[in-house]
This record gives sequence, structure tokens and C-alpha cells, in this order.
Amino acid sequence: MNNPKGKLIIIGGSVDRGSFSESKDDLKRNLMFFEKGILKRITTESLNKNLSKIEIITTASNIPEEVGEEYINAFAQLDVMNVSVLNIKTREEANAPENIERLQAADVVVFTGGDQLRLTSIFGGTAFHHLLLEKYQNEEFIISGTSAGAAASSNNMIYQGSSHEALLKGEVKITGGLGFINNVIIDTHFVQRGRIGRLLYACASNPINLGIGLGEDTGLLIIHGNNMEAIGSGLVMLVDGTHMKDTNITDVEMGEPVSIENLIVHVMSLGDHYDLKLKKLTIHHSTDFAV
Repeated sequence: MNNPKGKLIIIGGSVDRGSFSESKDDLKRNLMFFEKGILKRITTESLNKNLSKIEIITTASNIPEEVGEEYINAFAQLDVMNVSVLNIKTREEANAPENIERLQAADVVVFTGGDQLRLTSIFGGTAFHHLLLEKYQNEEFIISGTSAGAAASSNNMIYQGSSHEALLKGEVKITGGLGFINNVIIDTHFVQRGRIGRLLYACASNPINLGIGLGEDTGLLIIHGNNMEAIGSGLVMLVDGTHMKDTNITDVEMGEPVSIENLIVHVMSLGDHYDLKLKKLTIHHSTDFAV
């Protein structure tokens, strides 16, 4: 996708059950982060700011009503009230005119966490998917995704693979994603679940893809499909395989360990920028040091 007019905001997630926490008692604590960070940034980056029309797409979640309610409450804390939940459960619903009309009117869509295969299998190639791509390319439109919603954003998507056995051949499973951004592959809950091996394997198997590992409570704001800015409280790890010298990935049998030489790893935190075309990281150095 060449220089989309829209913006992509991908978030590492918090826990499997939803966008914020397993316990609603923790919602206020988590909102302290989101108010300072990602949800606030989604609002300020959107075309109509607090008046933006936001659709929360809960398709990936197995508790869509609870997750949708949490998002509505969270945005309300930021004085953003034009927020609705769109729980599309079938491909037929993804082609339904009433859902296409709602997407056409939206300034922002947010894909929640859950199962990324549900997102690709239900939306892939539908009228809803085509309109998402069209709006993202041609309008000041924001697509955001957390956890599964982030993982499904790229043209290639990790959908399975244990963390501790990731560097055994065949353990990491990759399929096509929704294609909002090309030549990257995204993994989530990255630091907390020790998923560096999954990303190393994914990049070794196809080094054209930049690996993006998103920690929890952490995201990337991607402008024009190229300029990446780290947002949120945690870390983003990048794996660049374009300078890889050698690997035995094609030689070993299924289930055997894989060797890789010369992958480049970067670590980003709040305010750092990465140019996807130039493969260049710019670290933000604060001048506000405490004395």
C-alpha cells in the first residue's frame, strides 16, 4: 500500500479477555494509562477529535458485549461520546449494507483483542474489508487494533506458535492478514510472554518483513504507512532481517532447531521514531532531566 492518507495505530494489548483487564475493578487503573497514552492519542489524531465517530469492532473477542462496553466507558472518560460497537459475526454480516453504511460514516475503527483468525476469516475479501482499505488509502481515517487486532493488520500474520519452542522449524504458523501495512509482521503481548523467538523465526523465514514486537500497554502510530512512532508505556522491539547472512531453516527437519546469523534488533520506547523505508531508528532523548 503506497502512502495511505489514513493512520494505523497498533497496540500490544493487555490480556486475552479484553482490551483493558480481566477485572472491571481494574478499569479505572488502566484508564489512567490510556488517558495519558493510546486512547487519548487515537482521539487527538482523528479527523474530528472528540466529535469523531468511532466504531469498536469486537469480532475477534469471545466476550464482545463486555469488551465493547469497556471501550465505550473508556472513551467517555475522554469526553468522546460518539462511540458504537459493531459485532460482526459472519461474512454475510461483513457484506451487509447496513454495516457498510456504518463504516462509511466512521472516522475511526478499533479492532479489539481475541482471535486474529476470526478477523481474517470473517472480513477477508468482503465489502467491509475493501471499504476499510479504500478509506485508509484515500481519507483521513484511523484504523486501530489491539492484540489480535494489531496482529491481523499486516499482510502477513502470526496466528499460532508457542513461545518456548518458537525456534524449532514449523512451530510458528503464518498466514495472510488484512493488509493495512505491507512488509511487516506483528506480534503482541511481546515482552510479557517472551515471544522474541516467534519474531526471529518469522523474519528468518521471510527477511523482507520487518518484525514488530509490541509490549503490553504499548503501541505504534504509523503515518503514511512508513513513519512509526512509539506510544504508550512499554517497549517495541523491531527485528530487521534484510542483512541476515545465513540460516539453516531450509536444511533442518521439522521440529529441529533453527540457526540464524546477523539479524538486527532495535528497541523503541515512548517518542522514538522508525522510518520503514530507510530502516532507520531515531531515539528520542529527553532534555527534562531531574536534578
